[in-house]
Amino acid sequence: MALLELDNVTHFFGGLRAVCNFSLTLQGGELMGLIGPNGAGKTTIFNLVSGFYRPSEGRISFLDLDITGLRPHQVTSRGIARTFQNIRLWNSLSVFENLCVSQHHQLGYGFLHSVLRTEKFVTGERRVKKRAEELIDLLGLGHYALEFPKNLPYGLQRRVEIGRALSLRPRLLLLDEPAAGMNPGDIGQLIETIRWIRDEFKLTILLIEHHMRVVMSVCGNMKVLDFGQTIAEGTPDEIRRDPRVIEAYLGGEEPGHARGI
Repeated sequence: MALLELDNVTHFFGGLRAVCNFSLTLQGGELMGLIGPNGAGKTTIFNLVSGFYRPSEGRISFLDLDITGLRPHQVTSRGIARTFQNIRLWNSLSVFENLCVSQHHQLGYGFLHSVLRTEKFVTGERRVKKRAEELIDLLGLGHYALEFPKNLPYGLQRRVEIGRALSLRPRLLLLDEPAAGMNPGDIGQLIETIRWIRDEFKLTILLIEHHMRVVMSVCGNMKVLDFGQTIAEGTPDEIRRDPRVIEAYLGGEEPGHARGI
């Protein structure tokens, strides 16, 4: 049984077709890359999987259950977490508080439990704080636990965002351009972090990335989009040599000149 399947998914924005008959099968433990020029439809696919958009056509299933059109919180509760192209952290909360707040929808108690400080509330809060402490330790954020994310370097903010996604205990992690805005040193660390997260947390990862050093280093398989359609799929070496990919990125230059891929 595949972990995630998209079957002929199409999505329109008004009269604009952003994604056309897109299909994908992602097996458990796989780390797949999704690449393509700007505007190719990559983030739209993430928004479809995570429930921010409802497909115009097609079906999305996760663990063999139809999740087409579910709301974001319903998708998250089934085991899918994501990061965003533009970092979305609560900058008025500390790193520790960010990793706590993200878990609260899973606790199953309401306002009255909070007011009365019932046993269910106390047990749940203890579990949330323990999980946040574990992630801070695992991700090397101990020195920054009480710092506001906005005061951290960009690479550390990305790590906090990934930690927040991991706090949800997902089966599938969607990473949307995690290398955006990073310097070369941060990118090298990110490559190691992505590999470590996949192995440490036994996760399946779908990665959107423009930085080819990252995607070529960590992904076993890749799909390439252009104008909302799949134009190539295969291993990094196969993608690097594919003339359709070279055409999409560089307007038809020879493979030897395809420095970005």
